[in-house]
Amino acid sequence: MSISALPGQDDLRDSVHFLRAITQLAEQDNVITHSPIYTDKGIKLVESGARIDSRLYDRLVQAPLREAIDHHLMVDNMVCVQSIEAEALVQCETIPLIRRLAQALGGVDRLLAPLRFVPLPMPIAFKLTLMREQRAELYSHSLQMMLVALYLAQESGWTERECVPLAVAGLLHDIGMLYMPPAWTDSRHKLTTDERKQLVAHSVTAAYVLREHKVYPRAVVLAVLEHHECMDGSGYPRGLSGEKISPMGQILILAEVVSAFHEKYADMPGPRLSLMLRMNHRRYPTELVQKILPLLASEAGSGLEMEPLVAEAHSTGARLGESFALWDGLRAGLPAPEPGPVQPLDRAVEWLDARLKALQKELAQAGSHPQQLADLLGYLRGDVNGMAELVLLHREALWQLDTIMQDCLRRWPQLQERTGPVENALADWCEACARAGQADAAD
Repeated sequence: MSISALPGQDDLRDSVHFLRAITQLAEQDNVITHSPIYTDKGIKLVESGARIDSRLYDRLVQAPLREAIDHHLMVDNMVCVQSIEAEALVQCETIPLIRRLAQALGGVDRLLAPLRFVPLPMPIAFKLTLMREQRAELYSHSLQMMLVALYLAQESGWTERECVPLAVAGLLHDIGMLYMPPAWTDSRHKLTTDERKQLVAHSVTAAYVLREHKVYPRAVVLAVLEHHECMDGSGYPRGLSGEKISPMGQILILAEVVSAFHEKYADMPGPRLSLMLRMNHRRYPTELVQKILPLLASEAGSGLEMEPLVAEAHSTGARLGESFALWDGLRAGLPAPEPGPVQPLDRAVEWLDARLKALQKELAQAGSHPQQLADLLGYLRGDVNGMAELVLLHREALWQLDTIMQDCLRRWPQLQERTGPVENALADWCEACARAGQADAAD
């Protein structure tokens, strides 16, 4: 998928979730027009300075407009460069990770310096305001991800001027989520197959939004499109690998996972992230990873008790072992592939087999494979820090297991149809993993 192949404007204008968010904003804040609104035939519908309430807005969105309605709207206390700087400064003072990044650069001023030059046209400012007011957690994440990206770039020798478009890309990378159901950002919400497909498209939507306004350079649009790619080609939406991902895109890839880990995990996010990056070294840019690892100071050992750690090591090790054994049994029961060209589902079997073997190899090399668990638990008796690291390794492995399952369903949605033994085996394994994950979450 190239930038020229992004979705058309009408695909975004008709987003019920985006329109609903604007309606809700108009009900609680003073939303007015900063320019007249015309139909596509040049008929003026609304003057500049008119207040938009939910009833007027509902009528306007039914009309064929020359431009999307949000291009003409403004709201009290709208996001601006100064407010972004102020909110970023609060994160530097209150979020331990961001505070460490600023300290490593020699101070907050250097980290935030590129922000003052960020171009912020009114339609983009309105969308950011909508995000701040209707999706506060998404806005906070965007700020945090932007600051992590700026740290990585400045540590890599980027100049302040070079960091300005990166700040834009980091701040706006998730603007496409405004067009998606709000429930999808809730970690408790279990995505359906169709929802998972649509969620994958949010980076494409964000790239189109930026391209539509013709303010930001192509490199910014491209980086936003790439922020869920991976260096080993396992990401989306285009499955790019290595140097095919732009330098700015590579920074966003790592900044996304760094900020997401610290937002998702309240207990020991630093060690968990450090383990994840070391276990997935092929997925992320090596040179950039080396710049973040020293800041992930160990938090293990503080207030931890041995008994709960041992219990979790047993349960997580058992779940991993059961998942591996289940696939081995299902794989052994499959018929041999038919002669001739490799079929798509035969590729799915090979792909899943390779991913699970790679995960088992990583666990074995770390001495934490389920088959090694009995010996390891005896060795770690009395070592709280060692036991905590084992638990973190298992949590990371389970996270990878869940990622493999979701990737499998995303790549081969026809598994749900269960039309043959191969589909049944793959679907059985994915469903078993999903049930085990849901049971863990319930506990």
